[in-house]
Amino acid sequence: MQANGRRHPRELRGVEVERFLSPLATEGNVAAGTQNQALAALLFLYREVLGITLAWMDSMVRAKRSARVPVVLSREKVGRLLAVLEGCDWLMAAVLDGTGMHLLECLRLRVKDVDFCASGNYRS
Repeated sequence: MQANGRRHPRELRGVEVERFLSPLATEGNVAAGTQNQALAALLFLYREVLGITLAWMDSMVRAKRSARVPVVLSREKVGRLLAVLEGCDWLMAAVLDGTGMHLLECLRLRVKDVDFCASGNYRS
């Protein structure tokens, strides 16, 4: 995307930077994090590298964060799922359900990571 031609960043100001960042949200349909990362990189470039302070860009169109709703199974569905599993598959599913770990965290567990003696009564 060549929003400002081939002009050097020293020649550009807040208006031109806005002209680059706003279409990311409106036309490029990028995630809010992507636009924020581009903004942070440009602010760093201007402030730290070029020694220029940009006027704050109030009219810049910001990308909207998507609302992420976690997918959670009901107790009944978890019970039905565990009932059809066995062996390592059952153990991993039970650990995931009981701890809230992510799959990769469970896959990377080692025997030494698990305290088999913990029964709720903690001893020092």
